[in-house]
Amino acid sequence: MKSLILASSNPGKKAEIEQLLAPLGTRVITQDELGITEAEEPHETFRENALAKARHACLATRLPALADDSGLCVDALGGAPGVSSARYAGEPRSDERNNQKLIAEMSTHENRRAHYVCVMVLMRGPGDAAPLVAEGRWHGEIARAPRGTGGFGYDPYFFLPALGKTAAELAPEEKNRLSHRGQAMQKLLELLKGS
Repeated sequence: MKSLILASSNPGKKAEIEQLLAPLGTRVITQDELGITEAEEPHETFRENALAKARHACLATRLPALADDSGLCVDALGGAPGVSSARYAGEPRSDERNNQKLIAEMSTHENRRAHYVCVMVLMRGPGDAAPLVAEGRWHGEIARAPRGTGGFGYDPYFFLPALGKTAAELAPEEKNRLSHRGQAMQKLLELLKGS
């Protein structure tokens, strides 16, 4: 694929996906660069939302479309914020307010276990009845204080005990190798090679 539409307007996601696809020479164009509005995300699972976003972008552009739906699932919060991760503290979306709400809700919990989930969907064209779907999970803990300046979203609070760092302290290449999005992309590329 020479180019594909990324069904997102999130600059952090675009940067990560561009880096992951760089070896293939694929040009990543976000849907907002083409004036395409975001798809509705009414579903309760990452998979359904990713499919809806990919289908929306693919039908609007007639080009291959890549979508991911991802979020943070915290054990002590029953899996929240989950599919509501980007809008956890309401509209307009704000990483800062989302993190404030998360830390406030975690203040009484000793269990800090959490994981990121990413479901990635590639629709190769508007008639693609069998889009490629891949999932990645990245396990860690919720830190009590933010660390690092990289990444986006909950990364300053997503602590990786084995590394002694938060996701926001990782170099972009290391994050892309380890992260939920990096794992999903690697699986998706394997599926693409086999299709």
